[in-house]
Amino acid sequence: LGMVHVYTGDGKGKTTAALGLGMRASGHGYRVCMVQFMKGDLVYGEQNAARTIKGFEIRQFGRKEFVDRDDPAKIDREWARKGLEFARKALTSGKYDIVILDELNVALDWKLVKLEEVLGLIRDKAPKTELVITGRYAHPQVMELADYVTEMREISHPFQKGVLCAKGVDH
Repeated sequence: LGMVHVYTGDGKGKTTAALGLGMRASGHGYRVCMVQFMKGDLVYGEQNAARTIKGFEIRQFGRKEFVDRDDPAKIDREWARKGLEFARKALTSGKYDIVILDELNVALDWKLVKLEEVLGLIRDKAPKTELVITGRYAHPQVMELADYVTEMREISHPFQKGVLCAKGVDH
């Protein structure tokens, strides 16, 4: 353990891949913490599932409303700040073997958090803590510090045909 993963790109599956890695790790007795940025007040299937998996914790830092990319509300920046503080503690405490920072790439791109803060999280994490960062728009400097970088590329998606999010598949 101790590597840094980045799952990015415009295709589906970034959070799903991180959850799969977390589930696999918890099956080996590892402790997993997922910190979800820009998500809150909505029940995602992974929250229900995590409650049944020993050593798998999910914490949300956001609202149910979408963040305005061009003009984020003060409350969205405050949630992101709280998420960063929690993430820093999770990454440095030694309590978790794997920490997943879900949608952190988006929070960075949308200026809810600063690049130096994200780079600091990566540099300051406990040496044996595995770190996974998900979300579109991964910053080149974040990818440069990563051991694994995976880009999900959309080729086809039901949304293109007017099909909305499917429960159990998209959330």
